[in-house]
Amino acid sequence: MTPVVIDIGTRDTRRVLIGGTVAGVLGLLALFGAFSAYADGSGVGGTIALVIGVVFTGIGVLAVVNWKKVSRPRKLVFEPPGVRWDDPQGAAWAVPWPDLGAVRISRTRERVVQLADALTRRTMVRLDLLPADPAAFRARHPGMAHLVRPDGTYRLPLGDAANLVPVVERAVLTFAPHLYRGIQDEGFTVGLT
Repeated sequence: MTPVVIDIGTRDTRRVLIGGTVAGVLGLLALFGAFSAYADGSGVGGTIALVIGVVFTGIGVLAVVNWKKVSRPRKLVFEPPGVRWDDPQGAAWAVPWPDLGAVRISRTRERVVQLADALTRRTMVRLDLLPADPAAFRARHPGMAHLVRPDGTYRLPLGDAANLVPVVERAVLTFAPHLYRGIQDEGFTVGLT
């Protein structure tokens, strides 16, 4: 069987590239507006534009500074021996299917109210790995300690990725259907941006 590979690094790189570019352009436009306002003698308008310009330009600069960290290759791989996180420059791990008692997908749907009264929806997705023997799992997979939750579940966050739910579901059903426990909806949250 062919492994199912989900390229997380490319998706995150694209998001940071787009977000950083948009923020940087808006920041530079605001800085240009601030200098124009100061040249015309409008101190208050210039100050507001300056603050906005510095903040947005800073976001763009952060995207450039963190480019290598964000753009590093990261893949979630499902294959006959098990599931693994392929992260050559980070915390890679691999778990054979027999080490797991169950696998599920958890998701939280968020409704985000933005300042312009727009309502966006995001679906935060996680892969939950439930060990067959928690003590043995912890000893065999110490590199996954950062993923463990108080209830003993190992949770890999995949971010705002509703489109990955059917892909992950098919992958687990292909390689370990006896372990799959379905999708756990953890409700809705509401936030402001």
